[in-house]
Amino acid sequence: MAQKSAPKAAPKKSAPKKSSAKNAAPITSPLSNSDRDITGRVLQDTLLDLIDLHLVAKQAHWNVVGKFFRDVHLQLDELVTSARGFADDVAERAVTIGVSPDGRASTVAKGSGLPDFPADWRTDGQVIEAIVDTLGEVVARLRKRIDETDKTDLVSQDLLIAISSDLEKSHWMWQAQLA
Repeated sequence: MAQKSAPKAAPKKSAPKKSSAKNAAPITSPLSNSDRDITGRVLQDTLLDLIDLHLVAKQAHWNVVGKFFRDVHLQLDELVTSARGFADDVAERAVTIGVSPDGRASTVAKGSGLPDFPADWRTDGQVIEAIVDTLGEVVARLRKRIDETDKTDLVSQDLLIAISSDLEKSHWMWQAQLA
């Protein structure tokens, strides 16, 4: 009588290798650690302002009333689209240099430096004044950040310059309505 052989055990799969560095970032940076940290902070702060700008413009868009409602309403749509696109560009730049962006609502609420936009209905004139103030603050903050990235990352600085240029033009167009 032939003996049955025991079934062969399947070879054990080795566990995926874990990085030896605790919480190692999956994306490497072309920048030094110091330059990455400075530039990452600048990009994160810019991201929060741009997300907030989008939300302020959308809140105004929903609540504007008045004689020039339609024009202001449509101009706010343009601002929303620009701010959203810029936020995405900034977040993707942060990822590119190995920094994880944080655009969660709670982070935006804590970290944005933009003026609050009031709830409820606002006349077209009130909305224009609020958007002029908000854009002025965004531009001022961007210009400081442009200076901060002068020595750390010229590619990120170039992105901030392009965003600032566009938002400064928008600021002018909103201001012209108050003249």
